[in-house]
Amino acid sequence: MNLADRLKESVFATVGAAADDLGLPAYAVGGYVRDLIVGRHSKDIDFVTVGSGIDLAHAVAARIGRRCRVNVFKTYGTAQIKRGALELEFVGARRESYHRESRNPIVESGTLEEDIARRDFTINAMAISVNSATFGELIDLYGGMDDIRSRTIRTPLDPDITFSDDPLRMMRAVRFASQLQFGIAPETFDAICRNAGRIEIITVERIKDELCKIMRSPRPSIGLDLLHRTGLLKLIFPELEALAGVSVVHGRGHKDNFYHTMQVVDTVASGTDNEWLRWAALLHDIGKPATKRYDERTGWTFHNHNFIGAKMVPRIFSRLRLGMGAEMRYVQKLVELHMRPIALVEDEVTDSAVRRLVNYAEGDLDDLMLLARADITSKNEERKQRFLENFDLVERKYEYIKALDAERARRNPVDGNEIMHIFGLTPSPMVGLLAGSLKQAIKDCDIEDTREASLRFLIDLAASHGIAVVNEPAAEGDEPVVES
Repeated sequence: MNLADRLKESVFATVGAAADDLGLPAYAVGGYVRDLIVGRHSKDIDFVTVGSGIDLAHAVAARIGRRCRVNVFKTYGTAQIKRGALELEFVGARRESYHRESRNPIVESGTLEEDIARRDFTINAMAISVNSATFGELIDLYGGMDDIRSRTIRTPLDPDITFSDDPLRMMRAVRFASQLQFGIAPETFDAICRNAGRIEIITVERIKDELCKIMRSPRPSIGLDLLHRTGLLKLIFPELEALAGVSVVHGRGHKDNFYHTMQVVDTVASGTDNEWLRWAALLHDIGKPATKRYDERTGWTFHNHNFIGAKMVPRIFSRLRLGMGAEMRYVQKLVELHMRPIALVEDEVTDSAVRRLVNYAEGDLDDLMLLARADITSKNEERKQRFLENFDLVERKYEYIKALDAERARRNPVDGNEIMHIFGLTPSPMVGLLAGSLKQAIKDCDIEDTREASLRFLIDLAASHGIAVVNEPAAEGDEPVVES
């Protein structure tokens, strides 16, 4: 097959001409070739030459011009050029061998055939010539085109050796299946099951990278379910594995929370590219195994699983090296709050209840509602529709409240300076207690956010601490009197 017409980037001709000048065969290989065939956009292009990849990179840079910089990585025998949005990597053809205790290969110079054979999957083991005489010619020694047509992930060589040599390839197989929505060939799948334990030599950072790519794929459940069925999930993410399965007592069972979670994640993924909202969907029921109880009267319960799950989020993020900053706190908040919208629509949807939800969501209500809608996976269509219609009502009330809030700033009607004036206090923890308690009371909708209600609250609270009014507060509409 000749793919010359698809090699539209001028860089291919440039690399080919530089290789011709050096008398070297050169090929675009790997992921770029795969993506070119399946129609995916890719900005990273790997070139292999039977010779020095570093020499080829310098020859290409000379053709591009003086401002073209070559980054050389002598340890790996590779070189890189950044050209606009493209990243070009150059390497000499090589063969590899492994020690069992490490995934880092022993690398030696090799032929094109040996270089292709060392690659992880047939769909990544194709090359396209960029030399002028054979420009666009496809080299496909292991049936990569056939596997693209049949949408199959398969190793070029013995899968047991492939995965034992580099166990990260098991995660990559699952990730490619999820990204491309391909199946894994039976013999390759079975080899992953047999070699799953080898994943223990892979660093957490590498595993995290593959997990995140699965979570960013169009249907994350494809990869997550494969991790579960191959036995990898229980080794890398035991909290998620614990969701799988159904317990039955006296003929009464609960739903399989793992597959419920898969459905929720896919529904969220279909509505947003927000990776951390997808993680919130993945973890929303993570506390259920720890809270599962059977009650003779009510059946299976998972009381407070949202609170327990929220407490688990930091531990999971820390272990998986996902970071402990704003993203973790966002996911933790959504996990804790994901039951709030459902509880709300089971009662009367009042303005105060919606305001309370808005206050606790703190700007993330749209994301919380997307998660809550996805969480309704009941097979009872009438019940499901009732919930969704009530969610519509919540969102309409939310828009109304948001419009009101746009007309007035959301701040304490009585600030710290005025509190000190009214009660004759100096800066102290008591001032912070009064101001903070007022803010929380308004947030919880325990009182109205008016000046009158706020003053009544403060006077009662101060009296409970033995503090009396010293200066009469300003009336509604008057400027508060505050001593400088």
